[in-house]
Amino acid sequence: MLRFAPWRIVAILALILVAILLIVPSFLSKGALDAMQKALPAFVPDRAIVLGLDLQGGAHVLLEVDSPSVTKTQVEALRDDVRGKLREGKISITGGIGMNARGIQVRIPDAADRARALPLIQGLSQPIGNAIVGSSGHTLDVVETPDGVQAQLTDAAINDKIRRAVAQSIEVLRRRVDALGTTEPNIQQQGADRLLVEVPGLQDTSRLKEILGTTAKLEFRLVAEPGESPADVEDLPQTQGGTLPVERRVMVAGEDLVDSQPGFDSRSGEPVVNFRFNLRGGQRFGQVTSENVGRPFAIVLDGKVISAPRILGPITGGSGQITGNSLRAAARGRAAGQTDDR
Repeated sequence: MLRFAPWRIVAILALILVAILLIVPSFLSKGALDAMQKALPAFVPDRAIVLGLDLQGGAHVLLEVDSPSVTKTQVEALRDDVRGKLREGKISITGGIGMNARGIQVRIPDAADRARALPLIQGLSQPIGNAIVGSSGHTLDVVETPDGVQAQLTDAAINDKIRRAVAQSIEVLRRRVDALGTTEPNIQQQGADRLLVEVPGLQDTSRLKEILGTTAKLEFRLVAEPGESPADVEDLPQTQGGTLPVERRVMVAGEDLVDSQPGFDSRSGEPVVNFRFNLRGGQRFGQVTSENVGRPFAIVLDGKVISAPRILGPITGGSGQITGNSLRAAARGRAAGQTDDR
């Protein structure tokens, strides 16, 4: 007759008990699991075993960034910026500003005006990269032609914009898919411009398509002040918890935002978010910030407040910077006379 040492029997029974505890959550409803966790918080795992698409089915979607549209938006923003620079320099042009697939061309008959326009447009070119990885190129190739100036987006600029569009899309999709209440969704980049979305256990695929097919809604609204009419104010949830009263009126829409990326402040070294609007958005943003210095400005994504920085001063150049809890002009704006009054 086989005999086992007592310690071996105890070890086997302990392993069996641990295995049972690990698999129990996978067979219980959420209510029953919550009850067991309250009764035995130290012994019952807080989540079920994720089976994945192969074992429990679900939804699998492959999305692709519309690269031509991303490039077109860049070119349109470049056209608006060039128009603004030419107006600042009081440079006369002929026939307007032409656009092609990757840039713009402008006819400037006068040679002296061309010589003045060239450095103005070259100033629109920005380095690609950040303080950690360093520069990996620049955004524009600007050359003088026999009758004007031509500016073309570089390959590095287009690739960088697509990369950031993919990264931003991943964050937006993750927030939306998490709202479905599914277990361990997988959202990751595939290749340069594609996104893989896997949602195990989701049976209502039409709901997922509806969520993925909806354009992200980004808005800039003023935080409501005490005493404002309730009809003009609504309480919106915040990503960090709780709610925040904001004005119903949308001051600037996200469709006017042409660029946003993380970076570091040139003076303090602290992490910041740099952003830039198109011509229409920049004018509206400048007006709002000039009239509301000192007030918090809520950034609302899909009906949820993700940040509410305070306006430190007028931001009239079409670009700005979010640092900590403050909204201010970008570094190049301060060099022209803006101050940081934190």
